Amino acid sequence: MGLTAPVLAIDAGNSKTDVAIVTADGEVLATARGAGFRPPAVGLDTAMNTLADTVTQALTTAGLTSVTHVSACLANADFPVEEDQLATALQARAWGTTVTVRNDTFAILRAGVTEPRGVAVVCGAGINCVGMRPDGRTARFPALGRVSGDWGGGWGLSEEAMWHASRAEDGRGPATALSRTLPAHFGLPSMYALIEALHLGQVAQSRRHELTPVLFTTAADGDTIARMIVDRQAEEVVSMAVVALTRLDLVDEPTPVLLGGGVMAAEHPQLNTMIQNLLADQAPKAIPQVVTASPVLGAALLGLDRVGAREGAQGRLRAHFGV
Repeated sequence: MGLTAPVLAIDAGNSKTDVAIVTADGEVLATARGAGFRPPAVGLDTAMNTLADTVTQALTTAGLTSVTHVSACLANADFPVEEDQLATALQARAWGTTVTVRNDTFAILRAGVTEPRGVAVVCGAGINCVGMRPDGRTARFPALGRVSGDWGGGWGLSEEAMWHASRAEDGRGPATALSRTLPAHFGLPSMYALIEALHLGQVAQSRRHELTPVLFTTAADGDTIARMIVDRQAEEVVSMAVVALTRLDLVDEPTPVLLGGGVMAAEHPQLNTMIQNLLADQAPKAIPQVVTASPVLGAALLGLDRVGAREGAQGRLRAHFGV
């Protein structure tokens, strides 16, 4: 294999895309970063053209036009039928002889384990969970938001915090410091003013994610409602993890449970401590750990699993990414 049979690893999220060209020895020939991958918002053709810009940059830097295998971990690949559609679109680009497409949560899982075995819960803008075993068995959820039974993630947490804060301010709900701390983040005097600013576009809706750290700070200061919201997030994380462990017959075996995404990476003490305590009660053999490694590392490792990495390749690849 060597330089003649590298892997093209793609980790494409909604906000950014990372690409790496990796040999079977674990040497990284090139990397590139580009715009997010959002087929539902812009259409598949436009999304693929944007992805092509990033991939072409990496291939050019590596002095290549194609590779042996494309290992793509993509946002919005939530169902097997979507993975198949995206694999067909990638195959048409002729970047590699073979193509594997997975949901991008699998990249975080593989980045955090030395073999393809474990469960990952990603709590970023939304929430998702996947699990895998070396024999190819997987566990996953649709992860489409409330319609598929999900709760939380940065967007959901900010929405819940605003709901409670609004009701506290007008008297429909119990008092909470969130009715003060949330609008204060934007320099506004009240929830009424914040709601109006969001409605009129004076504060962009996309900035709502900024309220999630405010929620955690308010919880750390002892606010009862804020702490309740954070506790519920921990319960949701553990619920997904335990279901995935059970589906894969891993609940009674020592198994890594990887925690990824921006909400997890921030390592809020209340959230992470409660996750550890709940897992210790419901799945005592689980081994929780926060993953901060670049997800494109996971995509590359999945690619090396597919082509047959040479001895020491995983170590060299991890060293490149500082893990």
